[in-house]
Amino acid sequence: MCLGATGFASASLISVETFVCANGLSRNHSEALFKDSTQMLTGTDFRDIVSGQRRGIVASMLRCVLRLVEIPYRAVVAVRNRSFDCNPSKVHRVDVPVICVGNLTLGGTGKTPVVAWLARWFRDRDIRVSIVSRGYGAKDGGQNDEARELEARLPDVPHLQNSDRVAAATVAVEELETQLILLDDGFQHRRIHRDLNILLVDATEPFGFGHVFPRGTLREPLKNANRADVLLISKCESATEDTLSRIEQRYRELAPDALHLRIRQTPTTLLSASGKELPVSLLSGKKIAALCGIGNPKSFQHTLHSLGAETVAFWEYPDHHEFTRSDLDTIQSRAQTARPDLLVCTHKDLVKLNVDRIAGVQLLALLINVEFISDSGPFEDRLSAIANLIEREPQP
Repeated sequence: MCLGATGFASASLISVETFVCANGLSRNHSEALFKDSTQMLTGTDFRDIVSGQRRGIVASMLRCVLRLVEIPYRAVVAVRNRSFDCNPSKVHRVDVPVICVGNLTLGGTGKTPVVAWLARWFRDRDIRVSIVSRGYGAKDGGQNDEARELEARLPDVPHLQNSDRVAAATVAVEELETQLILLDDGFQHRRIHRDLNILLVDATEPFGFGHVFPRGTLREPLKNANRADVLLISKCESATEDTLSRIEQRYRELAPDALHLRIRQTPTTLLSASGKELPVSLLSGKKIAALCGIGNPKSFQHTLHSLGAETVAFWEYPDHHEFTRSDLDTIQSRAQTARPDLLVCTHKDLVKLNVDRIAGVQLLALLINVEFISDSGPFEDRLSAIANLIEREPQP
């Protein structure tokens, strides 16, 4: 596929919005930048270019241009981080413990399953938990796809979304009587103090191709991993032992004081929009058409392949894509052409599509949970230390 500069620029602008919002800059400015974009590349296209997998003069020239654009972004991030390092008064404390879950790279590293695991861990100990996030991609007054997914997973855990996460955390404590805040996707959000800083590293893309966005997929330089208290290497099922060892060695150098653990993403259930659950073994040997609007589509493809599915079609949308009536019509037409046994999407996409069938074909979401490969004991000891600080009401 030969890519024009206009299409690439449009894709880059959308990714710039992700970067700008992730680093706490004004979303109004980012939206003004993208409103004229009419074309885009997929996330896979973008990664193929910045990784160097896509060859040719055009791809090489684009990488040179992106390297130049990377320079001011790195400068902005460095100045912002230095301002927090030198001015502790800029960091706000709330009246309950805060645990942050985040990453250094753009796209999906598996934060949502980890946030869900943490919320259940504390709820099992009768601790009132609230999740706080920015709400990237949410419509005015609404929730974004990740919040809707977490709400489906955790109906007893409130999720507050606000670009001012200090304000959201304050509301959670004062109005909802929250005893612990889970700060989702907050590693770059430095205004709020956290009692435990958890950094996720995607084993399939651990170093962001060595560059800050837009030349790579890093939100900030790798050296800033030293802010992590716990470092979880995720998606270990998709990497070899040699690769995992190299990742661990590098991050132990970057964050020597952190607790380093391996985790994997485990497919647990197939779920329909109406709530019907089916075993993941149903996919084995089936011809499926899959679709997703997530940060790392290749990871989803790998998971489907590992379950024995034969993917006859794969339709990729931008991360946080809101499906329209036109999108559904397109998917229906494509499904009629592909004639799969099943349609499969992610849980994040299902909460937006919210239909049981498309073109008469059953639509199912693949639910993912997190599983520790390393001994989780030292990690749970740290969680227990935080839990012990919380005054809980006696059980009747």
